[in-house]
Amino acid sequence: MGVQDLAFFTMRDGGVFHGNDPARGPWSEDGCHAGPAIGLIARAVEALLPAQALTRLTVDLIRPIPMDGFTIDAEPTRQGRTVGAASAHLMDRDGTVCARASSLHVTERDLGEVATIDVPVPSPSVATSGRFPVTGTSHNQPSFGDFVDVAYPPGETSAPGPTTIWMRIPPILSSENPSPFQRLCPLADCGNGTSRNTEITEMGFMNGDITIVAHRHPQSEWLALEAVSHWQPTGIGLAEARILDEQGPVASVLQTVILMPVA
Repeated sequence: MGVQDLAFFTMRDGGVFHGNDPARGPWSEDGCHAGPAIGLIARAVEALLPAQALTRLTVDLIRPIPMDGFTIDAEPTRQGRTVGAASAHLMDRDGTVCARASSLHVTERDLGEVATIDVPVPSPSVATSGRFPVTGTSHNQPSFGDFVDVAYPPGETSAPGPTTIWMRIPPILSSENPSPFQRLCPLADCGNGTSRNTEITEMGFMNGDITIVAHRHPQSEWLALEAVSHWQPTGIGLAEARILDEQGPVASVLQTVILMPVA
């Protein structure tokens, strides 16, 4: 199915977001993939400080985000001329907090020419279409990976291990176009799965949080994720990722990974 066929979420009366099939995560048919929901958190905090660029978003994932409806409350916590900040809470329909977030916003300025570093980027034009890396789920319902367009640069595959992958995602909401930062969020939360060290049938690898730091607006529809995971026998892991567009890097992502052996 193409990425334009169905948005991740539909917003209904009272500002309640309901998950469509693309929003479903791999762990439960009733729970959302965190990435699209984080895109809605980004949407909420951006609306509070529209004159500044959302630069950093940190989200603590407290409990599963329900497909059947949730709301987001956000408020500014700092409103300076150069730097602003905000906080947000995502709550189920009973008011239970499922995720909490903090954000940093920076006023953009035109500095003219500045020193930059050229980073080689594997072009999506030479990438090969393929399936989303994580193909197994704990349910049989359509989910996130079924609705994302995927392409692998030469030499890359869907096998476990450090991976670079190009992806194109559905819109966050059917009623509007996502902002540049919102477009990063579903991709950003794929780092731990893209770079998993073994398959989901052998080890679970849920992330307890995510931090996205964006230093440039993405310019292309297709975005690449370069990811690597570090797993430890303590049950704690770290997924590190870099997001690129066709011109170069745009953001970095960190996820604290909780390892769960499959019985």
